[in-house]
Amino acid sequence: MNLAVFLLLICQLLTSCNTDKTTLYLDKTYPEANERFVSEENMIYYIDPVNGNDANIGTKKEAPWKTFRRINQLRLNKGNKIEILSPGTFKESLFLIGQGSTDFPIIIEFFPGKYDFYPEEAFKAKFHISNTNDSPNSPKAIAFYFLNSENIKIKGNGAEFVFRGKTIETSLNNCNNITIENLSFDYKRPTVSEMKVLSVNKNYADIQIHKDSQYKIVDSTLIWIGEGWKHEAQSLWQVFNYKENKVKRINLPIETMRFLELEQNMVRINYNVNPGFIKGFTYQNRNTFRDYAAIFLQKSKNISFKNVNIYFMHGMGIVSQYCENITLDSLQVKPKENSGRTCSAWADILHFSGCKGNITINNSYLSAANDDAINVHGTHLRIVEKISNRKIKVRFMHPQTYGFDAFFTGDSIEFIGAKTLLSYSKNKIINTEKLNDKEIELTLGQDIPNNIKTDDVIENTSWTADVTIRNNKIVYIPTRGILITTRGRVIIEKNELFKTHMSGILIANDANTWFESGSVKDVTISKNKFIECGDPVINIHPENSEILSEHPIHKNIKIINNQFFLKENTILSAKSTGNLSFYNNKIYSESNLNMNELISLDVCSNIKIKDNQINNKVVNTIYKN
Repeated sequence: MNLAVFLLLICQLLTSCNTDKTTLYLDKTYPEANERFVSEENMIYYIDPVNGNDANIGTKKEAPWKTFRRINQLRLNKGNKIEILSPGTFKESLFLIGQGSTDFPIIIEFFPGKYDFYPEEAFKAKFHISNTNDSPNSPKAIAFYFLNSENIKIKGNGAEFVFRGKTIETSLNNCNNITIENLSFDYKRPTVSEMKVLSVNKNYADIQIHKDSQYKIVDSTLIWIGEGWKHEAQSLWQVFNYKENKVKRINLPIETMRFLELEQNMVRINYNVNPGFIKGFTYQNRNTFRDYAAIFLQKSKNISFKNVNIYFMHGMGIVSQYCENITLDSLQVKPKENSGRTCSAWADILHFSGCKGNITINNSYLSAANDDAINVHGTHLRIVEKISNRKIKVRFMHPQTYGFDAFFTGDSIEFIGAKTLLSYSKNKIINTEKLNDKEIELTLGQDIPNNIKTDDVIENTSWTADVTIRNNKIVYIPTRGILITTRGRVIIEKNELFKTHMSGILIANDANTWFESGSVKDVTISKNKFIECGDPVINIHPENSEILSEHPIHKNIKIINNQFFLKENTILSAKSTGNLSFYNNKIYSESNLNMNELISLDVCSNIKIKDNQINNKVVNTIYKN
């Protein structure tokens, strides 16, 4: 803080003594850290979006501020507390910078009720977000932004945050020890539009558009209208089948349809041939352009979400990118009761990219998404140039994953064959230099191998997490329930996966499509209930084009004490896997099946399959490949 600002501060403090009014604030809504005033320790600040006034002193309950603008002028200190006294509307973001302590954390506490957050005057920033990077140069509105902060607790007390346009609901950047609990997130106008088919005829279908899905029809074209966005209906739809309680994706050629409004929210779709509408089913539609994450955590550690409800979130869901120790307990992702909606997540629900430490997902209900429920992976970067004996250039390859810091000084890396997916050399990073959004120059501690082949990749093995997924229910998912590729220890137990349209669990690893790394070394899948999941229910499928039988990609996978209620015939499909155990599982099917029909193995070794039951009959026959 410069001398002039300091003197101004002293004068204003002196003139504001013994009064409920003060004029102490900078003429900026979101000042930089070095422009902010340092808060006294153990101070309480009060905000009332209905009856407050930013000219008030803010440290008395009877003289609260109105907005977050005055808090954004401060660098908060240990023992500070922010009390929001009543529900209401916020047009500014809470942009918090502060350092609490373990014993005296910074507390942000909300009075119960509904809060509306508008994006137009919110703090905006550009981000490179894994698997979501269609618009990296477009500033994104953020409702709650915590930067370089630690030891903070957000207590929601049942508050409901409703977003009035596309928003990153919460972003933590370089933070430590943050707890968020007892609150709900929702959208007034979800970015996934919904309509229910009332009747189907030879040349038309009559539909009812959900009351939350605003629209207009121009020249027989359906245009979805949101808060700050609009788009024409697209050909990729997701169908909620109420008869079978499941969802799936479907392509309906929008160019063959002509829309006519019969009355408000009642529309007739004219066509020559029914493209696929079924009476009673609900059809979801969205713009598939990946522009946001709902909650974005990067370079942060020791983050906890507990008793959080998400009724709808736009974007890639909760994205944790190069974070450490993330815990989600009692997270409920589902449409709000009595809302009539069938969708709660625009894409994935939980997405972890390049994380380490412990990822823990317990006691949660993950449902009604437009993509995977859980995805944990790293990122392969392709080697494009050997600059010197200890220096290489690597490149992000997928168009939706690039631009973020993927390596740090001291990290361990491995050289991976693009075709074999096998490691053939190890090294350590001495220095990194970002050349542009796609390319990074790495300086290494040892000489680079001479046998690098075209398209080989680098995996950062320092950033791989141990993962525990326990006691969750996953339902209404159009793709996979759980995707997991991490070298750490993985425990998936006591979960219910209900009618995922594709595999309940996928263990992949690739260096040619999504470039999601890597191999697994220790996975236990136990005491789960798989109910009519897609085929195969568990899919171990690394995308290696060259298979070396003596060198499996994935190792040490145990599938034990589970229950499988089959829709189709394949429980397990595995490729390039070693030390695979499948035993003490109970299998239920209307068909008369044997183990050879239920399991498919391709170049796997050291397989143990025993003591399983099919329709309550023990099958001791060892599987024959």
